[in-house]
Amino acid sequence: MSQRPSRKTFRPRKAPAQSRSEATVASIVEAAAQVLESEGFEGFNTNAVARRAGVSIGSLYQYFPGKDALTVALIHRESARFHEDASVALTKRSGKAALEYLIGAAVRQQLQRPMLARLLDIAEGRPALRDETAKGEMSELVGTIVGRAAPRHPRPDVAAHDLLAIVKGMVDAAGERGERDLDDLERRVRAAVFGYLARSGGA
Repeated sequence: MSQRPSRKTFRPRKAPAQSRSEATVASIVEAAAQVLESEGFEGFNTNAVARRAGVSIGSLYQYFPGKDALTVALIHRESARFHEDASVALTKRSGKAALEYLIGAAVRQQLQRPMLARLLDIAEGRPALRDETAKGEMSELVGTIVGRAAPRHPRPDVAAHDLLAIVKGMVDAAGERGERDLDDLERRVRAAVFGYLARSGGA
């Protein structure tokens, strides 16, 4: 019976303490993104990432114990960028506008770097990585926005989970098909989301 990898395998060895080391870590993580996009999982390894980043393998290992730690760092970076963009929805005056903005953020996240997004979706599905890629903040944000957009919905918690599934399912499928038209996808997702709310008592 195989043992589950240690949590240390997925976490950075140390955090950058100075701006120069922060820049090094950022360049390594971006290099990991580029290698993953161009080479896929087959060519994704620490040597390839170090070469792309222009650092020695020893420098890379100062921060990341292996490619799993690089993958988790990438997931965290992309999740943070998405959450930062999606959080702008909270500044919108109406619940409808907030939900529309959230949909746009989801579409941008998936189609701006579609290969990276698809491969990270696959990586997030690995059982060993699930504890490292918690979605609590995103679920809370969606719940808040749905509460504003559909204040009379009889089951807002269920609606939030349903809408998250609808948006994720549609944008992921579009990414897998190789779609590039952000505006078209956003219109279709809006139709599905607001159609769901209208039919489920939220509009």
